[in-house]
Amino acid sequence: MGKSMKYYFTGILIILVCLLTLIKPAYPGSTQTNTSGSNTAIEGGYTSTATTTYQSGSESTSTTNNTTNSDIRSSPPSASAPSYNAMTQDVCAVGISAGIQTFGLGLSGGKHVIDKNCERLKLARILNDFGMKVAAVAILCQDERVFESMIQAGTPCPIDGKIGKEAKKLWAKYDHERPDYDIYVKRMKERERKEEEIAKEAALAEKKRIEDEIKMTEELEKIDKEQDMEDLKNLKNVR
Repeated sequence: MGKSMKYYFTGILIILVCLLTLIKPAYPGSTQTNTSGSNTAIEGGYTSTATTTYQSGSESTSTTNNTTNSDIRSSPPSASAPSYNAMTQDVCAVGISAGIQTFGLGLSGGKHVIDKNCERLKLARILNDFGMKVAAVAILCQDERVFESMIQAGTPCPIDGKIGKEAKKLWAKYDHERPDYDIYVKRMKERERKEEEIAKEAALAEKKRIEDEIKMTEELEKIDKEQDMEDLKNLKNVR
């Protein structure tokens, strides 16, 4: 009985050793790395196989595969445009800033620019307070809009100490000194083109009028001639 038990345990050990040699360890099928500011990839895989053998050589096989991939990109930092702060209201400066951001690189910058129109208004106000009204108007006339409005109002801007009609003559002579010279030249060209169109239309209308008069004169002469011949014929018949 004791010898039989030894053989029994020996057989069980041999079977366990054989099973251990057939079983393979499981290893991970993906690698995951976490680093600040970099991409993170997650991969997964699943495989399932089922096989059933039936009598007389029949066989049924089923296979399932499942794979998951994930690619995560971290969002880039934002580039903030700097702000400009004017410490007082009595300053003719305007702040501008801009920024651009791409993956991995961001740029931003800012500066302040002088508002010329604001300076012009302040200078004109100060000159007017000092009683220099013509000088105040003259500095406002450096703006092309003011210059044009003064011309349209019949009160041209001062030039070389002249005002009124004398200033108008000088501006016509030295028109290249006008602050709105480019617009003025363009307007004069448009006016010349319009005048040419009007003159051409007038010439065509005059030509048509003359042709109509000639045609009417010829018709009247023809009628008069026919009437004379009719009168002459009637006179002969009376005799």
